[in-house]
Amino acid sequence: MAAISALGVGSGLDLNGLLDQLRTSEQQKLVPISEQRTEEKAKISAYGRLQSGLEKLQGAVDTLNDASTYTNLTANVQGEGMTATVGEDASAGRYEITVNQTARAGSLASVGVSDPDAALVGAGGDELTLTFGDGSTSGPISLGEGDSLEDIRDAINADETAGVDASIINDGTSSRLVLSSQESGAAAGIESMSFANGTLAGDASTKQAGRDASLDINGIAITSTSNTVEDAIQGVTLELEPSSAGETMSLVVEPDTESLKESVQAFVSAYNEMKSTVGRMTEATGDVETAGELVGDRTVRTIQSQLSRDLTNPVSGGDLEIMSAVGISLDENGRLELDEGKLDEVIADNPQGLQDFFAGTTEEGGFAGRLAGSLDNMLDSEGMVQRAIDTSEGQVGRLEDRFDRTEQRIERTVERYRSQFSQLDGLIAQMNSTSAYLSQQLAGLNMQNS
Repeated sequence: MAAISALGVGSGLDLNGLLDQLRTSEQQKLVPISEQRTEEKAKISAYGRLQSGLEKLQGAVDTLNDASTYTNLTANVQGEGMTATVGEDASAGRYEITVNQTARAGSLASVGVSDPDAALVGAGGDELTLTFGDGSTSGPISLGEGDSLEDIRDAINADETAGVDASIINDGTSSRLVLSSQESGAAAGIESMSFANGTLAGDASTKQAGRDASLDINGIAITSTSNTVEDAIQGVTLELEPSSAGETMSLVVEPDTESLKESVQAFVSAYNEMKSTVGRMTEATGDVETAGELVGDRTVRTIQSQLSRDLTNPVSGGDLEIMSAVGISLDENGRLELDEGKLDEVIADNPQGLQDFFAGTTEEGGFAGRLAGSLDNMLDSEGMVQRAIDTSEGQVGRLEDRFDRTEQRIERTVERYRSQFSQLDGLIAQMNSTSAYLSQQLAGLNMQNS
């Protein structure tokens, strides 16, 4: 039987079209596998969003479970020219601060030279020594033969132990080497510059002495080499601006109630955001296309149930036992509502009770500690959220293997059909050829008989 190079050539039938239809029919077996794989991937994405929402809630809960949240202080300054920050060692208090003068760095200029590029240092080089306000001196700075004013500047700036920064200023008629102390204060001020071989001389009329800051705090005289005044008030850092000289300001160090309130607000907001995320991914619309990815999901139900118990169960051992006592309540949709007036009242009248309610007397003892424990179990590397993600990822892997195996079976089936169609094509071609031969012979016989 002659070989057929293309389907349908021998028979005249549309065998290629029939083969394509059979292939399309066979490929329908892949559709449910692909749909299941898409659903599992959507679940993984949804679990990721759930995880992010829970982690944000965890951060807000951890803040409320931290005792330092309730002991933080804030510094409020009344007046211009000074700011204040508080550290862990600060205590509440009120202070009147008068700034007599601010600190400044010292500077000194050399006599002028006409050309900053011209050689100044003679044969054998030179050495520069600086003397400071406390009587100390810099190590000699070596200068090379033929160095110019610019070379001297560069040599000073290259010496990390010099304690000064060097620059060049042109006063309109000549150029001067200007040295500025790297630190403020009288002790760091530059008293003189001395060149061993007389290359240059300092101009005493340009000297600006270094100066310490001077201030009175509640009548107590304070000096500081810097405008950053640390621990004159324990745990408090004052930053003086030049405009503060001669000013009297008040400083109040008090509990940071606004930050505490913001921490409670952040918890309420994070919970409601997580609740909205869960609501969207568990919404049952009756339509597969629009329904949430985790409708009826056991992991989500377990998480919601645990959080609900943590929110509503009372906290023992303190003046405040339930959320509503601090101004937090659940609405009909399971979202939290905050009565800021009630919270302000508790912060003002019973701050210790508020701390005991949220943080408890131990890390796990309060409302926030209880929530923190549940969230840790949910978000642990082997927690229920990660287990759900791992399960879906495993299912995706199995579906992909099944998809590949099914696809290979389809290809084998199609190839079998192709082989059968090729044989059929050849058989029909042979039959057509035989039929044509017989017809030709019969026609010949009829002509002979005629």
